[in-house]
Amino acid sequence: MPQTPPFSAMFDSSGYNRNLYQSAEDSCGGLYYHDNNLLSGSLEALIQHLVPNVDYYPDRTYIFTFLLSSRLFMHPYELMAKVCHLCVEHQRLSDPSSDKNQIRKIAPKILQLLTEWTETFPYDFRDERMMRNLKDLAHRIASGEETYRKNVQQMIQCLIRKLAALSQYEEVLAKISSTSTDRLTVLKTKPQSIQRDIITVCSDPYTMAQQLTHIELERLNYIGPEEFVQAFVQKDPLDNDKSCYSERKKTRNLEAYVEWFNRLSYLVATEICMPVKKKHRARMIEYFIDVARECFNIGNFNSLMAIISGMNMSPVSRLKKTWAKVKTAKFDILEHQMDPSSNFYNYRTALRGAAQRSLTAHSSREKIVIPFFSLLIKDIYFLNEGCANRLPNGHVNFEKFWELAKQVSEFMTWKQVECPFERDRKILQYLLTVPVFSEDALYLASYESEGPENHIEKDRWKSLRSSLLGRV
Repeated sequence: MPQTPPFSAMFDSSGYNRNLYQSAEDSCGGLYYHDNNLLSGSLEALIQHLVPNVDYYPDRTYIFTFLLSSRLFMHPYELMAKVCHLCVEHQRLSDPSSDKNQIRKIAPKILQLLTEWTETFPYDFRDERMMRNLKDLAHRIASGEETYRKNVQQMIQCLIRKLAALSQYEEVLAKISSTSTDRLTVLKTKPQSIQRDIITVCSDPYTMAQQLTHIELERLNYIGPEEFVQAFVQKDPLDNDKSCYSERKKTRNLEAYVEWFNRLSYLVATEICMPVKKKHRARMIEYFIDVARECFNIGNFNSLMAIISGMNMSPVSRLKKTWAKVKTAKFDILEHQMDPSSNFYNYRTALRGAAQRSLTAHSSREKIVIPFFSLLIKDIYFLNEGCANRLPNGHVNFEKFWELAKQVSEFMTWKQVECPFERDRKILQYLLTVPVFSEDALYLASYESEGPENHIEKDRWKSLRSSLLGRV
């Protein structure tokens, strides 16, 4: 059976690793190559190129790239139906008199294609139509051979486990968001319940950075590669079905991850604005600077950026008397690392260093690479916007999709890293569920700590006091 190489081996520096499986020159035509690189083709020819036969198995980079990008042109279930049809027709799997030897040669290849699909894009199979087609084709393959029957069973059980884990994760997320309240509401109703701050929960910045990394890796792990493409799905000009593309926009895990980034930024700002005493606020800022530095050392750039964003929010940055008590040298270094100028040049250099370290890692700690996620999405967005999906002759612009797949496959390698740190339930619970201030409540807390400096701030303070506290 063809073996599945790891994600990191899929794309070489040119974007397309041609040495994994030798692709035969395509017989159905409609595909255009340059220097052995597939540049474009009709959708029909690209689908044909996905389907194995006795003498051919598609390159794994092609499988990943086509399954990732095809959803810009058709539903995964439509593609699955076509693949099933081609397998059954071409290999005469429906013909009871077909040569058993022929089936023995082709069955492992079809099974391998289905395994790659279910392992890499399991969420496609939440659609019952996908699951039906999968089971139907798998049943045809397995009908003659005990070995294949076992393999098919294994593949379907593994898929069901993944989908069950996803449902459980979604339930946890829903529970967290349904119980989340604004900190100010809690303060007004049960002031004694917020005696704790983050330092009393965890005074060690390194431990805190480790627990943040747990949350990051868990949330990253649930993002399907297809969500990056589905976030930008638009109407395919050659597609007449008006309704079909809207339901493809399934990006809930990606959105939950972005929401976590925002929550962490607001949590940082809340913890800094909460203390009444200036020295406590300064201590809190220094604590978060240390946590951010530990995140940087771990390779957790997403938490690092969320912490910096929280500290740069206006209600925090305006606390001049507090900042005057802070040793800011370490913060300046971190800000320099995440400086947005020259398209985040410093950060991208640090990310490349972390990615390199990950490739040659001897321990799981060195494997951790958690990118600044909003920038990754932005990069993919501009790649998608900058090139057309189809060429003027109607062909699919496959050159664009090699590049897209290269970016997403790197992310796939990073999200599969197991978190090597011990979980601390108490700290995780606090990070995920403690109430945080809304933007208005942050401004109010900020003005209460260090009074307004001008008429605009004074007016805002007055209106916030009356609207949030019900007093003038």
